[in-house]
Amino acid sequence: MQIKPVFQKKERPIVIAGPCSAETEEQVLISARALADQNIDLFRSGIWKPRTRPNSFEGVGTIGLSWLKKVKEETGLKVTTEVANREHVFEALKYGIDVLWLGARTTVNPFSVQEIADALAGTEIPVLIKNPINPDLKLWIGAIERIAKAGISQIGVIHRGFSYHGDSNYRNVPRWQIPIELKRQFPDIQIICDNSHICGRRDTLLKVAQKAMDLNFEGIMTEVHPTPDEAWSDAKQQITPAIFQELTNSLVVRDESTNDIEFLETIDHLRHQIDEIDDELMNLLGNRMKVAEQIGGYKKRNNISILQPTRWNEILEAAILKGNIHGLSEGFISVILKAIHEESINHQVQVMNEEVVEH
Repeated sequence: MQIKPVFQKKERPIVIAGPCSAETEEQVLISARALADQNIDLFRSGIWKPRTRPNSFEGVGTIGLSWLKKVKEETGLKVTTEVANREHVFEALKYGIDVLWLGARTTVNPFSVQEIADALAGTEIPVLIKNPINPDLKLWIGAIERIAKAGISQIGVIHRGFSYHGDSNYRNVPRWQIPIELKRQFPDIQIICDNSHICGRRDTLLKVAQKAMDLNFEGIMTEVHPTPDEAWSDAKQQITPAIFQELTNSLVVRDESTNDIEFLETIDHLRHQIDEIDDELMNLLGNRMKVAEQIGGYKKRNNISILQPTRWNEILEAAILKGNIHGLSEGFISVILKAIHEESINHQVQVMNEEVVEH
């Protein structure tokens, strides 16, 4: 599967901006004129809005496409909108939309993705694919593959974070390791960070956008509205064009590599230290699993169940306290220890179910 870039520009960041929803022709044009002065790469606006609950504003529909067409004619900006079914694709193509994107609620459903892929067959329009609602990398990759099989070669992805049940500083938690792994498997694919949907509020937009730049993402997608507090959808996460310009001007774009000899020698030395520590960690984890197997054998001989909730809680609580001393976050310790605990249980289960071979 050969993936070509959606955006041809060499320098970062690629900038996609515009209101969450197209509300009126005037609102769309005011937004576009202000953003055209900032030389953005793509003007975004939702025409059809898949909402979680009925009776919410679900977009103006096809009439909004004529407003985007007018944006192209008046400002010269390329435009993009979300499509969620076959009819959306046909209508968007009819009005000359430059780039389509698939939303998180669409990516999560292979039937919907396939319907869109079938509608795209025979076209050459670039497509951006948002991550699915839940942290499922295979679903994300599956959507890429379905669109590619339809003959679309210009494919990019949008990282908008993942749903999370519980307290969080984010509307959708970033889980940066997932888009990082996607980039590892598809090194040529362009990744755009939708900082608006990750944050869900204005005050952290720059921080998340900068994190994306630090991770070598290609660009950002931010919701910009002339009067954000009056927006018909997602008002809390939208910003004015002026604030958006401040945000983009504040971004620090890191170089991917350098020819500086001193830097390369220093980084090579530090990476060698990391490799040695990783080797040590693998040895320690291997030894830990051997002890877990011994425990499993002892439990088997004494007919004791594998899972011991009290002991597990003690291990986790103690590890979190020790982790804090070393500057390790509670979230990190929890993820690591739960993975180790699960592997230990797997080893003990294997020991428990081994048949005794008589000689």
